[in-house]
Amino acid sequence: MARPNRFTNVLRIGPVQVGTHYDGRGRTKHVAACTAPGCDFSVDYHGRAAAELAARTHRCNP
Repeated sequence: MARPNRFTNVLRIGPVQVGTHYDGRGRTKHVAACTAPGCDFSVDYHGRAAAELAARTHRCNP
């Protein structure tokens, strides 16, 4: 049975949330996910700076 993702160090930039979690192999990953209705933007990154940059430059058209 897989463990659910536990996000830490969550930051909100506009409608996008950036959080840190461990993948199934124990590696640290950073995710940027848009919370706007109808927007399916969600991407994993290896670096926190990349996830925050994606959050700052994301423009959604739901």
